Amino acid sequence: MNGVDIFSQDPKKSGFNIIKGDATKGHGGFGAGLVNLDNMSPVIIDVEAGTAQVDMGALHARSDVERRIRFTGDKADLQGGGKKYWLIWVNTEVTKDGPHYEGAAAAEMIINREIRRGYKLLADHVNKMGQALKGKVVLDEMDTPSKKVLRTFLEKIDPGQWARANPELKAHLGN
Repeated sequence: MNGVDIFSQDPKKSGFNIIKGDATKGHGGFGAGLVNLDNMSPVIIDVEAGTAQVDMGALHARSDVERRIRFTGDKADLQGGGKKYWLIWVNTEVTKDGPHYEGAAAAEMIINREIRRGYKLLADHVNKMGQALKGKVVLDEMDTPSKKVLRTFLEKIDPGQWARANPELKAHLGN
């Protein structure tokens, strides 16, 4: 033996792999079951400002909004303050007709910059990402003005993708 144990994991690594492209090339062997996020975009909506932007750092919980914030699962830790954001996971599918918006799911964040604390439920964020990856539309929790911001943003980014978008997504955002 050469002293390399392929079954032990480095404690500094999580064991959860996010890859670009298909590492398995369809063989289903080593690397099967890894998550491919090539077509996933995290859109962050600032509810107060009524703006939306893509921030790829959100894939690893390191968006500009999340930086230098300690998160908790209890809104009471925010001491009654904070600014609300929506993190919307938008999944794009490519078909013979061209790319289109397929799945979208929204997760809530509230951030109090003064005390450097934020509220989010990490499990909810991960579950919503998974639902968007599966082509589901989960936007029921969002307020109407934020839905309008998201619709305008998606239409502006690529009118063709919006025209071919999942009908359920269009219905949720006010077709």
